[in-house]
Amino acid sequence: MFHFARRRNLLSLGLAALAGACLGPAQAQDFPTKPITLIVPFPAGGPTDRHMRTLADLAGKQLGQSIIVENKPGAGGTLGPGVMARTAKPDGYTITQFPMSMLRMAHMQKTAWNPLTDFSYIIGLSGYTFGFTVRSDSPHKTFHEYIAAARKTPGKVEYGSTGIGSSPHLLMEELATNAKVTLNHVPFKGNADLQQALLGGHVTASSDASGWDTYVEAGQMRLLLTFGEKRSARWPDVPTAKELGYGVVSTSPYGLVGPKGMDPAIVAKLHNAFKKAMDDPRHAEVLKQLNQESWYRSGADYAQWAKDTFAKDKVLIDRLGLAAQ
Repeated sequence: MFHFARRRNLLSLGLAALAGACLGPAQAQDFPTKPITLIVPFPAGGPTDRHMRTLADLAGKQLGQSIIVENKPGAGGTLGPGVMARTAKPDGYTITQFPMSMLRMAHMQKTAWNPLTDFSYIIGLSGYTFGFTVRSDSPHKTFHEYIAAARKTPGKVEYGSTGIGSSPHLLMEELATNAKVTLNHVPFKGNADLQQALLGGHVTASSDASGWDTYVEAGQMRLLLTFGEKRSARWPDVPTAKELGYGVVSTSPYGLVGPKGMDPAIVAKLHNAFKKAMDDPRHAEVLKQLNQESWYRSGADYAQWAKDTFAKDKVLIDRLGLAAQ
């Protein structure tokens, strides 16, 4: 009797283990069965938000579920992904846009997350067109004039960016080092509040991704500089930092990640849906509006790029004196 009961218990345990082993693939096969949250770590209305909302709509149609954009700005774009890494389940229902500042902030201060080991890399998407703008009534007609003013009054001439450690901040600090000037950096939470501060005269200039495009087109701002390898097709009369001799080129590629430990089958489903969304004409149109290029990378290639960039940016941050002590 004892042996029979023991065998029955062992059989029950075995069946339970088998059911548990089968649960993962079944969940992956059914995924998604409810809406997905996509964290955008910048305020609504900026270029990242505009891009992500279009992609979320297109990818949601591929998955048969809504993808809800949740704006969670702060800490130079690292607040939203950092919170996700610490709190979200790795079930694919919470993912985030992953700005390049995530690969830099960990060098600059102690973080509760590791950008390489605390995330599941899903897909590489695009990169920004960075530019430097002033109000249309600014006395600075060219970028050389802005730098000349900074030389006359070191530390007094200011510019705003989307936060400490963000690409618009670091590329300007690198440029200032190369130009041998000291600028006064004013950080903001994101693109929308930065642009309003510039329009309101609360900051002299702005270093940012192309969220300034509509203001430049409307004649409210003057674009003095872009930071691409070559001149922008949309603003061909505006010089690059490289051609003016400042030695800075930046596009700050970004993509999508989830929490660490995601089922590879779910990662693949998300990747495939967003890849199809990237190939949609509506996506090409929004990239054209934002003056951005497609930057497709598979999850594995995106993870390798992040590893290489993390190592390379440590050298830049050390040179700029921004490394954590």
